[in-house]
Amino acid sequence: QVSLVESGGGLVQAGGSLRLSCAVSGRTLSAYTMGWFRQAPGKEREFVAAITWRGGSTNYADSVRGRFTISRDNAKNTVALQMNSLEPEDTGVYYCYARLLAVEYWGQGTQVTVSS
Repeated sequence: QVSLVESGGGLVQAGGSLRLSCAVSGRTLSAYTMGWFRQAPGKEREFVAAITWRGGSTNYADSVRGRFTISRDNAKNTVALQMNSLEPEDTGVYYCYARLLAVEYWGQGTQVTVSS
């Protein structure tokens, strides 16, 4: 059974930084594209960032490009999201995911709250 577990969320002031991590267990997902979505209160879940299985290609939402950096360590079966210059609009639950063709796995989410 595949499990994705996020960590690193918390409360931070605007302008601060957080580093989220997603640990995968149950199988190796090195062939999967992995990434992050987030969901703010009262809003739909939205894409944040993704990284291909070799890490050679990354993609970011316009709202976070230049502030967030996604990375992965296939040997450790982890993916991370470094978030800098955080804004109150970045508040939400952040979900880690892994996708390969029609197969998807999701974590339970970690709360990020940015105070103004």
